[in-house]
Amino acid sequence: MTAGLCAALCAALSVCALLAVPGTFPGLGAEARFTLAVFALATCAWIATPIDDTYIALGAGLALTATGVISSDTLFGTLGDATVWLLICAFVLAAAVTRTGLAGRAAAFLVGGARTVRQLVHLTTAALVVTAFAVPATSGRAALALPVFLALAKALGDRRRLIVMLALLFPTVILLSAVATLIGAGAHLITVSVLWETSGERIGFTQWLLLGLPLAVASSHLAAEAVLLTTTRRADREGPVHITARDIQRHSEQPVTGPWTPAESRCALLLATVVVLWCSEPLHRVPPAVVALIGAVVASSPALGTVRLKDALRTVPWALLLFMAATMAMGIALADSGAAKWLVSGLPSQVAPSVFLAVVIAVSTAAHLVLQSRSARSSVLVPLVVAAAVAAGVNPVAAALASTAAAGFCHTLPASAKPVALFAELPGTPSYTPRDLLRLSAVLAPLTAVLVLLFAVAVWPLLGVPLTR
Repeated sequence: MTAGLCAALCAALSVCALLAVPGTFPGLGAEARFTLAVFALATCAWIATPIDDTYIALGAGLALTATGVISSDTLFGTLGDATVWLLICAFVLAAAVTRTGLAGRAAAFLVGGARTVRQLVHLTTAALVVTAFAVPATSGRAALALPVFLALAKALGDRRRLIVMLALLFPTVILLSAVATLIGAGAHLITVSVLWETSGERIGFTQWLLLGLPLAVASSHLAAEAVLLTTTRRADREGPVHITARDIQRHSEQPVTGPWTPAESRCALLLATVVVLWCSEPLHRVPPAVVALIGAVVASSPALGTVRLKDALRTVPWALLLFMAATMAMGIALADSGAAKWLVSGLPSQVAPSVFLAVVIAVSTAAHLVLQSRSARSSVLVPLVVAAAVAAGVNPVAAALASTAAAGFCHTLPASAKPVALFAELPGTPSYTPRDLLRLSAVLAPLTAVLVLLFAVAVWPLLGVPLTR
Protein backbone atom coordinates (compact mmCIF):
# COMPACT_ATOMS: atom_id res chain seq x y z
CA MET A 1 0.00 0.00 0.00
CA THR A 2 1.47 3.35 -1.04
CA ALA A 3 2.00 6.26 1.32
CA GLY A 4 -0.60 8.34 -0.55
CA LEU A 5 -3.21 5.60 -0.28
CA CYS A 6 -2.50 5.17 3.43
CA ALA A 7 -2.81 8.91 4.04
CA ALA A 8 -6.07 9.16 2.10
CA LEU A 9 -7.54 6.12 3.84
CA CYS A 10 -6.55 7.44 7.28
CA ALA A 11 -8.08 10.83 6.49
CA ALA A 12 -11.35 9.27 5.32
CA LEU A 13 -11.58 6.93 8.31
CA SER A 14 -10.82 9.80 10.70
CA VAL A 15 -13.67 11.83 9.22
CA CYS A 16 -16.01 8.85 9.51
CA ALA A 17 -14.98 8.25 13.13
CA LEU A 18 -15.67 11.85 14.07
CA LEU A 19 -19.06 11.74 12.34
CA ALA A 20 -19.96 8.59 14.27
CA VAL A 21 -19.31 10.13 17.71
CA PRO A 22 -22.56 11.44 19.25
CA GLY A 23 -22.48 15.09 20.17
CA THR A 24 -19.91 16.10 17.60
CA PHE A 25 -20.99 18.52 14.90
CA PRO A 26 -24.25 19.72 16.50
CA GLY A 27 -27.04 20.40 14.08
CA LEU A 28 -25.99 17.56 11.78
CA GLY A 29 -28.64 14.84 11.46
CA ALA A 30 -28.00 11.12 11.14
CA GLU A 31 -28.67 11.04 7.39
CA ALA A 32 -26.38 13.99 6.83
CA ARG A 33 -23.62 12.33 8.89
CA PHE A 34 -23.84 9.13 6.88
CA THR A 35 -23.92 11.03 3.60
CA LEU A 36 -20.77 12.94 4.51
CA ALA A 37 -19.03 9.71 5.51
CA VAL A 38 -19.89 8.07 2.19
CA PHE A 39 -18.88 11.21 0.32
CA ALA A 40 -15.51 11.35 2.13
CA LEU A 41 -14.77 7.67 1.47
CA ALA A 42 -15.74 7.96 -2.21
CA THR A 43 -13.62 11.07 -2.71
CA CYS A 44 -10.56 9.48 -1.10
CA ALA A 45 -11.07 6.34 -3.19
CA TRP A 46 -11.25 8.41 -6.37
CA ILE A 47 -8.04 10.20 -5.40
CA ALA A 48 -5.84 7.46 -4.06
CA THR A 49 -6.95 4.05 -5.34
CA PRO A 50 -6.76 2.38 -8.77
CA ILE A 51 -10.37 1.20 -8.40
CA ASP A 52 -12.56 2.21 -11.32
CA ASP A 53 -14.33 5.53 -10.73
CA THR A 54 -17.68 4.12 -11.85
CA TYR A 55 -17.44 1.21 -9.41
CA ILE A 56 -16.76 3.62 -6.53
CA ALA A 57 -19.68 5.86 -7.52
CA LEU A 58 -22.06 2.90 -7.82
CA GLY A 59 -20.95 1.63 -4.42
CA ALA A 60 -21.57 5.02 -2.86
CA GLY A 61 -24.99 5.31 -4.49
CA LEU A 62 -25.91 1.82 -3.33
CA ALA A 63 -24.84 2.59 0.24
CA LEU A 64 -26.96 5.74 0.32
CA THR A 65 -29.95 3.84 -1.08
CA ALA A 66 -29.63 0.81 1.22
CA THR A 67 -29.56 3.05 4.29
CA GLY A 68 -32.59 5.06 3.20
CA VAL A 69 -30.84 8.39 2.63
CA ILE A 70 -32.22 8.35 -0.92
CA SER A 71 -34.89 6.10 -2.38
CA SER A 72 -34.30 3.43 -5.01
CA ASP A 73 -36.49 5.47 -7.37
CA THR A 74 -34.05 8.37 -6.98
CA LEU A 75 -31.03 6.17 -7.69
CA PHE A 76 -32.48 4.43 -10.73
CA GLY A 77 -34.34 7.51 -11.91
CA THR A 78 -31.08 9.31 -12.61
CA LEU A 79 -30.43 6.88 -15.48
CA GLY A 80 -33.60 8.12 -17.11
CA ASP A 81 -32.58 11.77 -16.81
CA ALA A 82 -32.87 13.73 -20.03
CA THR A 83 -29.18 14.64 -19.94
CA VAL A 84 -28.21 10.95 -19.99
CA TRP A 85 -30.38 10.37 -23.05
CA LEU A 86 -28.90 13.47 -24.65
CA LEU A 87 -25.40 12.06 -24.30
CA ILE A 88 -26.37 8.60 -25.60
CA CYS A 89 -27.97 10.06 -28.72
CA ALA A 90 -25.07 12.48 -29.23
CA PHE A 91 -22.67 9.52 -29.36
CA VAL A 92 -24.85 7.80 -31.95
CA LEU A 93 -24.75 10.96 -34.08
CA ALA A 94 -20.97 11.18 -33.59
CA ALA A 95 -20.58 7.58 -34.80
CA ALA A 96 -22.50 8.48 -37.95
CA VAL A 97 -20.27 11.50 -38.58
CA THR A 98 -17.09 9.48 -37.99
CA ARG A 99 -18.21 6.73 -40.38
CA THR A 100 -18.70 9.16 -43.28
CA GLY A 101 -15.30 10.89 -43.05
CA LEU A 102 -16.68 14.41 -42.82
CA ALA A 103 -13.99 15.27 -40.26
CA GLY A 104 -11.24 14.65 -42.81
CA ARG A 105 -12.92 16.92 -45.37
CA ALA A 106 -13.28 19.68 -42.79
CA ALA A 107 -9.62 19.37 -41.79
CA ALA A 108 -8.43 19.51 -45.39
CA PHE A 109 -10.61 22.55 -46.07
CA LEU A 110 -9.52 24.54 -43.02
CA VAL A 111 -5.87 23.61 -42.54
CA GLY A 112 -5.10 23.63 -46.26
CA GLY A 113 -5.43 27.41 -46.29
CA ALA A 114 -2.56 27.98 -43.84
CA ARG A 115 0.58 29.63 -45.21
CA THR A 116 2.30 30.64 -41.95
CA VAL A 117 2.82 28.84 -38.66
CA ARG A 118 0.50 31.18 -36.78
CA GLN A 119 -2.24 30.70 -39.40
CA LEU A 120 -1.84 26.94 -39.10
CA VAL A 121 -2.16 27.14 -35.32
CA HIS A 122 -5.31 29.26 -35.29
CA LEU A 123 -7.02 27.44 -38.18
CA THR A 124 -6.36 24.15 -36.38
CA THR A 125 -7.75 25.69 -33.20
CA ALA A 126 -10.91 26.84 -35.00
CA ALA A 127 -11.41 23.38 -36.48
CA LEU A 128 -11.02 21.71 -33.08
CA VAL A 129 -13.53 24.10 -31.49
CA VAL A 130 -16.09 23.15 -34.15
CA THR A 131 -15.71 19.44 -33.33
CA ALA A 132 -17.29 20.12 -29.92
CA PHE A 133 -20.65 20.31 -31.73
CA ALA A 134 -20.25 16.96 -33.47
CA VAL A 135 -18.44 14.66 -31.02
CA PRO A 136 -19.28 14.50 -27.30
CA ALA A 137 -16.55 13.80 -24.73
CA THR A 138 -12.99 15.07 -25.03
CA SER A 139 -11.50 11.59 -25.43
CA GLY A 140 -13.69 10.95 -28.49
CA ARG A 141 -12.64 14.23 -30.07
CA ALA A 142 -8.99 13.42 -29.39
CA ALA A 143 -9.31 10.05 -31.13
CA LEU A 144 -11.02 11.71 -34.09
CA ALA A 145 -8.33 14.41 -34.36
CA LEU A 146 -5.32 12.07 -34.03
CA PRO A 147 -5.15 11.08 -37.73
CA VAL A 148 -5.25 14.77 -38.69
CA PHE A 149 -2.33 15.50 -36.36
CA LEU A 150 -0.32 12.59 -37.79
CA ALA A 151 -0.92 13.92 -41.30
CA LEU A 152 0.26 17.40 -40.28
CA ALA A 153 3.32 15.91 -38.58
CA LYS A 154 4.29 14.04 -41.76
CA ALA A 155 3.75 17.15 -43.89
CA LEU A 156 6.00 19.26 -41.63
CA GLY A 157 8.87 16.85 -42.15
CA ASP A 158 11.93 17.60 -40.03
CA ARG A 159 10.54 20.74 -38.31
CA ARG A 160 10.52 18.96 -34.96
CA ARG A 161 9.61 21.92 -32.76
CA LEU A 162 6.50 22.62 -34.81
CA ILE A 163 5.42 18.99 -34.54
CA VAL A 164 5.86 19.07 -30.76
CA MET A 165 3.92 22.33 -30.66
CA LEU A 166 1.01 20.78 -32.58
CA ALA A 167 1.09 17.67 -30.38
CA LEU A 168 0.56 19.97 -27.40
CA LEU A 169 -1.94 22.20 -29.19
CA PHE A 170 -4.43 19.46 -30.05
CA PRO A 171 -5.21 18.18 -26.51
CA THR A 172 -4.99 21.70 -25.05
CA VAL A 173 -7.67 23.09 -27.37
CA ILE A 174 -9.81 19.94 -27.14
CA LEU A 175 -9.96 20.25 -23.35
CA LEU A 176 -10.55 24.01 -23.17
CA SER A 177 -13.10 24.16 -26.00
CA ALA A 178 -15.32 21.48 -24.44
CA VAL A 179 -17.13 24.22 -22.51
CA ALA A 180 -18.63 25.42 -25.81
CA THR A 181 -21.56 22.97 -25.66
CA LEU A 182 -23.60 21.09 -23.10
CA ILE A 183 -22.49 17.76 -24.62
CA GLY A 184 -18.81 18.77 -24.62
CA ALA A 185 -18.08 16.78 -21.45
CA GLY A 186 -19.95 14.54 -19.04
CA ALA A 187 -19.09 17.01 -16.29
CA HIS A 188 -21.40 19.56 -17.92
CA LEU A 189 -24.37 17.23 -17.66
CA ILE A 190 -23.55 16.55 -14.01
CA THR A 191 -23.44 20.30 -13.37
CA VAL A 192 -26.82 20.84 -15.03
CA SER A 193 -28.41 18.01 -13.05
CA VAL A 194 -26.95 19.17 -9.73
CA LEU A 195 -28.16 22.71 -10.37
CA TRP A 196 -31.67 21.50 -11.14
CA GLU A 197 -31.89 19.18 -8.13
CA THR A 198 -30.41 21.60 -5.59
CA SER A 199 -31.50 25.06 -6.71
CA GLY A 200 -34.29 24.52 -9.24
CA GLU A 201 -32.28 26.36 -11.91
CA ARG A 202 -32.37 24.79 -15.38
CA ILE A 203 -29.68 25.42 -18.02
CA GLY A 204 -30.70 24.33 -21.52
CA PHE A 205 -28.56 23.62 -24.57
CA THR A 206 -29.12 27.09 -25.99
CA GLN A 207 -28.25 28.95 -22.80
CA TRP A 208 -25.12 26.87 -22.29
CA LEU A 209 -24.12 27.57 -25.89
CA LEU A 210 -24.65 31.30 -25.41
CA LEU A 211 -22.52 31.34 -22.26
CA GLY A 212 -19.93 28.72 -23.13
CA LEU A 213 -19.10 29.26 -26.80
CA PRO A 214 -17.55 32.74 -26.40
CA LEU A 215 -15.46 31.46 -23.49
CA ALA A 216 -14.41 28.40 -25.49
CA VAL A 217 -13.33 30.49 -28.48
CA ALA A 218 -11.44 33.02 -26.34
CA SER A 219 -9.70 30.46 -24.13
CA SER A 220 -8.81 28.18 -27.06
CA HIS A 221 -7.16 30.90 -29.14
CA LEU A 222 -5.44 32.33 -26.06
CA ALA A 223 -4.13 28.86 -25.28
CA ALA A 224 -3.00 28.46 -28.89
CA GLU A 225 -0.82 31.54 -28.56
CA ALA A 226 0.53 30.27 -25.23
CA VAL A 227 1.41 26.90 -26.77
CA LEU A 228 3.04 28.58 -29.77
CA LEU A 229 5.17 30.93 -27.69
CA THR A 230 6.23 28.42 -25.03
CA THR A 231 7.24 25.57 -27.37
CA THR A 232 8.75 27.32 -30.41
CA ARG A 233 11.37 29.93 -31.15
CA ARG A 234 11.08 32.90 -33.48
CA ALA A 235 13.03 31.06 -36.17
CA ASP A 236 10.57 28.16 -36.01
CA ARG A 237 7.62 30.50 -36.48
CA GLU A 238 9.07 32.43 -39.41
CA GLY A 239 9.29 29.59 -41.92
CA PRO A 240 6.36 29.07 -44.34
CA VAL A 241 4.11 26.00 -44.21
CA HIS A 242 2.10 24.31 -46.92
CA ILE A 243 -0.29 21.50 -46.03
CA THR A 244 -2.12 19.89 -48.96
CA ALA A 245 -5.24 17.75 -49.12
CA ARG A 246 -3.00 14.91 -50.28
CA ASP A 247 -1.17 15.04 -46.93
CA ILE A 248 -4.47 14.66 -45.05
CA GLN A 249 -5.64 11.91 -47.41
CA ARG A 250 -2.71 9.64 -46.52
CA HIS A 251 -4.19 9.15 -43.04
CA SER A 252 -7.86 9.01 -43.97
CA GLU A 253 -9.75 5.98 -45.26
CA GLN A 254 -12.43 8.18 -46.85
CA PRO A 255 -11.78 10.79 -49.56
CA VAL A 256 -11.17 14.32 -48.28
CA THR A 257 -11.63 16.03 -51.66
CA GLY A 258 -13.88 15.63 -54.66
CA PRO A 259 -17.66 15.29 -54.89
CA TRP A 260 -19.52 14.42 -51.72
CA THR A 261 -21.05 10.97 -51.46
CA PRO A 262 -24.80 10.68 -50.78
CA ALA A 263 -24.00 9.40 -47.26
CA GLU A 264 -21.80 12.42 -46.52
CA SER A 265 -24.47 14.82 -47.78
CA ARG A 266 -27.20 13.19 -45.72
CA CYS A 267 -25.05 13.12 -42.58
CA ALA A 268 -23.97 16.76 -42.95
CA LEU A 269 -27.57 17.86 -43.47
CA LEU A 270 -28.75 15.82 -40.47
CA LEU A 271 -26.02 17.18 -38.19
CA ALA A 272 -26.71 20.76 -39.28
CA THR A 273 -30.44 20.27 -38.67
CA VAL A 274 -29.89 18.84 -35.18
CA VAL A 275 -27.54 21.67 -34.18
CA VAL A 276 -29.97 24.30 -35.51
CA LEU A 277 -32.85 22.71 -33.59
CA TRP A 278 -30.74 22.60 -30.44
CA CYS A 279 -29.90 26.27 -30.81
CA SER A 280 -33.50 27.29 -31.54
CA GLU A 281 -35.03 25.46 -28.57
CA PRO A 282 -36.69 28.66 -27.21
CA LEU A 283 -38.69 28.92 -30.47
CA HIS A 284 -40.03 25.38 -30.90
CA ARG A 285 -39.83 24.19 -27.23
CA VAL A 286 -38.68 20.69 -28.20
CA PRO A 287 -36.21 19.47 -25.53
CA PRO A 288 -32.63 18.88 -26.72
CA ALA A 289 -32.78 15.21 -25.69
CA VAL A 290 -35.83 14.65 -27.92
CA VAL A 291 -34.10 16.40 -30.83
CA ALA A 292 -31.02 14.24 -30.28
CA LEU A 293 -33.14 11.09 -30.17
CA ILE A 294 -34.81 11.99 -33.47
CA GLY A 295 -31.39 12.62 -35.00
CA ALA A 296 -30.02 9.32 -33.66
CA VAL A 297 -32.99 7.38 -35.07
CA VAL A 298 -32.53 8.98 -38.49
CA ALA A 299 -28.73 8.55 -38.42
CA SER A 300 -29.09 4.81 -37.77
CA SER A 301 -32.15 4.15 -39.96
CA PRO A 302 -31.82 1.56 -42.76
CA ALA A 303 -32.82 3.99 -45.50
CA LEU A 304 -31.25 7.31 -44.50
CA GLY A 305 -28.64 6.41 -41.91
CA THR A 306 -24.89 5.98 -42.26
CA VAL A 307 -24.28 3.63 -39.33
CA ARG A 308 -26.08 0.63 -37.85
CA LEU A 309 -27.65 1.26 -34.47
CA LYS A 310 -25.87 -1.62 -32.76
CA ASP A 311 -22.51 -0.39 -34.09
CA ALA A 312 -23.23 3.16 -32.94
CA LEU A 313 -24.28 1.99 -29.47
CA ARG A 314 -20.91 0.27 -29.06
CA THR A 315 -19.30 3.73 -29.07
CA VAL A 316 -21.41 4.95 -26.15
CA PRO A 317 -19.36 5.13 -22.91
CA TRP A 318 -21.80 3.22 -20.75
CA ALA A 319 -19.43 3.32 -17.78
CA LEU A 320 -19.47 7.13 -17.95
CA LEU A 321 -23.27 7.16 -18.02
CA LEU A 322 -23.46 4.92 -14.95
CA PHE A 323 -20.89 7.13 -13.24
CA MET A 324 -22.96 10.22 -14.04
CA ALA A 325 -26.15 8.63 -12.76
CA ALA A 326 -24.54 7.49 -9.49
CA THR A 327 -22.88 10.85 -8.82
CA MET A 328 -26.15 12.65 -9.55
CA ALA A 329 -27.69 10.51 -6.82
CA MET A 330 -24.83 11.44 -4.48
CA GLY A 331 -25.47 15.12 -5.22
CA ILE A 332 -29.17 14.70 -4.42
CA ALA A 333 -28.25 13.00 -1.13
CA LEU A 334 -25.91 15.84 -0.19
CA ALA A 335 -28.65 18.40 -0.81
CA ASP A 336 -31.65 16.55 0.63
CA SER A 337 -29.90 15.36 3.79
CA GLY A 338 -28.70 18.86 4.63
CA ALA A 339 -25.05 17.80 4.45
CA ALA A 340 -24.08 20.30 1.75
CA LYS A 341 -25.76 23.16 3.60
CA TRP A 342 -23.99 22.21 6.83
CA LEU A 343 -20.60 21.99 5.10
CA VAL A 344 -20.80 25.58 3.89
CA SER A 345 -22.56 27.00 6.94
CA GLY A 346 -19.26 27.96 8.55
CA LEU A 347 -18.03 29.94 5.56
CA PRO A 348 -18.09 33.73 5.86
CA SER A 349 -21.26 35.11 4.28
CA GLN A 350 -20.06 38.69 4.03
CA VAL A 351 -17.72 38.24 1.10
CA ALA A 352 -17.68 40.06 -2.21
CA PRO A 353 -19.16 37.95 -5.05
CA SER A 354 -16.05 38.46 -7.17
CA VAL A 355 -13.83 37.23 -4.32
CA PHE A 356 -16.10 34.21 -3.82
CA LEU A 357 -15.87 33.34 -7.51
CA ALA A 358 -12.11 33.86 -7.54
CA VAL A 359 -11.73 31.29 -4.75
CA VAL A 360 -14.08 28.84 -6.52
CA ILE A 361 -12.17 29.19 -9.79
CA ALA A 362 -8.78 28.80 -8.12
CA VAL A 363 -9.85 25.61 -6.32
CA SER A 364 -11.51 24.20 -9.47
CA THR A 365 -8.44 24.96 -11.59
CA ALA A 366 -6.14 23.13 -9.17
CA ALA A 367 -8.53 20.23 -8.55
CA HIS A 368 -7.13 18.16 -11.44
CA LEU A 369 -3.96 17.65 -9.42
CA VAL A 370 -6.03 15.62 -6.93
CA LEU A 371 -8.95 14.24 -8.96
CA GLN A 372 -7.99 13.19 -12.48
CA SER A 373 -11.52 12.51 -13.67
CA ARG A 374 -13.26 15.65 -14.92
CA SER A 375 -16.66 14.21 -14.05
CA ALA A 376 -15.46 13.29 -10.56
CA ARG A 377 -14.27 16.86 -10.02
CA SER A 378 -17.69 18.23 -10.88
CA SER A 379 -19.39 15.59 -8.75
CA VAL A 380 -17.37 16.68 -5.72
CA LEU A 381 -17.18 20.42 -6.29
CA VAL A 382 -20.47 21.52 -7.84
CA PRO A 383 -22.85 20.47 -5.00
CA LEU A 384 -20.63 22.30 -2.50
CA VAL A 385 -20.17 25.32 -4.77
CA VAL A 386 -23.91 25.65 -5.33
CA ALA A 387 -24.67 25.39 -1.59
CA ALA A 388 -21.93 27.92 -0.75
CA ALA A 389 -23.12 30.28 -3.48
CA VAL A 390 -26.68 30.31 -2.10
CA ALA A 391 -25.35 31.03 1.40
CA ALA A 392 -23.12 33.85 0.12
CA GLY A 393 -25.83 35.44 -2.03
CA VAL A 394 -24.05 34.58 -5.27
CA ASN A 395 -25.99 33.34 -8.28
CA PRO A 396 -25.58 29.52 -8.15
CA VAL A 397 -25.71 29.30 -11.95
CA ALA A 398 -22.73 31.63 -12.31
CA ALA A 399 -20.81 29.82 -9.58
CA ALA A 400 -21.49 26.34 -11.01
CA LEU A 401 -20.60 27.41 -14.54
CA ALA A 402 -17.39 29.09 -13.38
CA SER A 403 -16.35 26.01 -11.41
CA THR A 404 -17.07 23.66 -14.31
CA ALA A 405 -15.30 25.86 -16.84
CA ALA A 406 -12.23 26.24 -14.61
CA ALA A 407 -12.12 22.49 -13.99
CA GLY A 408 -11.63 22.05 -17.73
CA PHE A 409 -7.99 23.02 -17.23
CA CYS A 410 -6.09 19.74 -16.69
CA HIS A 411 -2.78 20.04 -18.53
CA THR A 412 -0.16 19.79 -15.81
CA LEU A 413 0.73 16.10 -16.12
CA PRO A 414 0.34 13.51 -18.92
CA ALA A 415 -2.00 11.54 -16.65
CA SER A 416 -4.20 14.57 -15.89
CA ALA A 417 -6.52 13.93 -18.86
CA LYS A 418 -7.00 11.24 -21.52
CA PRO A 419 -6.37 13.58 -24.50
CA VAL A 420 -3.08 14.72 -22.94
CA ALA A 421 -1.99 11.11 -22.41
CA LEU A 422 -3.06 10.11 -25.95
CA PHE A 423 -0.85 12.71 -27.66
CA ALA A 424 2.06 12.29 -25.23
CA GLU A 425 3.28 8.96 -26.61
CA LEU A 426 3.05 8.49 -30.37
CA PRO A 427 5.46 5.92 -31.87
CA GLY A 428 7.61 7.43 -34.59
CA THR A 429 6.33 10.96 -34.06
CA PRO A 430 7.94 13.65 -31.87
CA SER A 431 5.80 14.73 -28.95
CA TYR A 432 6.02 16.81 -25.79
CA THR A 433 7.72 15.97 -22.52
CA PRO A 434 6.45 16.48 -18.95
CA ARG A 435 8.68 19.56 -18.80
CA ASP A 436 6.85 21.03 -21.81
CA LEU A 437 3.54 20.47 -20.02
CA LEU A 438 4.77 22.12 -16.83
CA ARG A 439 6.09 25.11 -18.76
CA LEU A 440 2.76 25.55 -20.53
CA SER A 441 0.74 25.03 -17.33
CA ALA A 442 2.69 27.72 -15.50
CA VAL A 443 1.48 30.21 -18.11
CA LEU A 444 -1.90 28.78 -19.04
CA ALA A 445 -3.34 28.02 -15.58
CA PRO A 446 -3.43 31.66 -14.38
CA LEU A 447 -4.50 32.89 -17.82
CA THR A 448 -7.51 30.58 -18.05
CA ALA A 449 -8.48 31.22 -14.41
CA VAL A 450 -8.45 34.98 -14.96
CA LEU A 451 -10.38 34.59 -18.20
CA VAL A 452 -13.11 32.51 -16.54
CA LEU A 453 -13.36 35.10 -13.74
CA LEU A 454 -13.60 37.90 -16.31
CA PHE A 455 -16.45 36.14 -18.10
CA ALA A 456 -18.30 35.40 -14.85
CA VAL A 457 -18.00 39.00 -13.63
CA ALA A 458 -18.26 41.05 -16.82
CA VAL A 459 -19.58 38.96 -19.74
CA TRP A 460 -22.14 36.49 -18.40
CA PRO A 461 -24.18 39.20 -16.63
CA LEU A 462 -24.68 40.79 -20.06
CA LEU A 463 -25.94 37.43 -21.33
CA GLY A 464 -28.56 36.94 -18.62
CA VAL A 465 -26.58 35.36 -15.76
CA PRO A 466 -26.06 38.03 -13.08
CA LEU A 467 -23.36 37.70 -10.47
CA THR A 468 -25.75 37.86 -7.53
CA ARG A 469 -29.21 36.44 -6.95
